[in-house]
Amino acid sequence: ATFQKEEADRKDLLCVFPLETLLPPYQQWTCSVVFHVDAASDEEKEDEQELTPEERRTLERKLKKERKKEQRKQLREAGIHGVKENPQKPSGAELALDYLISWASKREEWKFQKTRQTWLLLHMFDSNKVPDQHFSILLDYLEGLKGRAREVTVQKAEMLMKKLDNAEPEDSSLVEKSERIRQVLQLLS
Repeated sequence: ATFQKEEADRKDLLCVFPLETLLPPYQQWTCSVVFHVDAASDEEKEDEQELTPEERRTLERKLKKERKKEQRKQLREAGIHGVKENPQKPSGAELALDYLISWASKREEWKFQKTRQTWLLLHMFDSNKVPDQHFSILLDYLEGLKGRAREVTVQKAEMLMKKLDNAEPEDSSLVEKSERIRQVLQLLS
């Protein structure tokens, strides 16, 4: 097989391959195939060899970004809109309730998480956020509450109880909230 490079008037290079090198030998053809090679790509390859590892990583990131941009452009032209599937992250409520359940069921694997405890302490009186089935577990959890968290929880419960005593307890949610507050105060005081 012969390989010829011919320089054209431009800076581009043309590579000429005889067609018999591209096809099986039993087929006889008289024409040849011409491939266009961009001279800049050869220069880029030479430049890449001279780059430091940091520069090479930067260049690779840029090329990857350009490829992705081109793919998105092709998808847009084809009429296909790329829909990113972001998996739903569990909400703070779900994470806090899972934390509480793991405390009750798997104490040896359970690990203290300040943010989960804070969420539970902030929302423990709301029956929509902490259902009754979880509230009984939460009361058990509160028995082990120590230090400043215990003091603040008692102060908050006493303050809410005073507010509810001054209000008219006609709303069923307020009655339920005041019952929860009484249970917490009875447990922690």
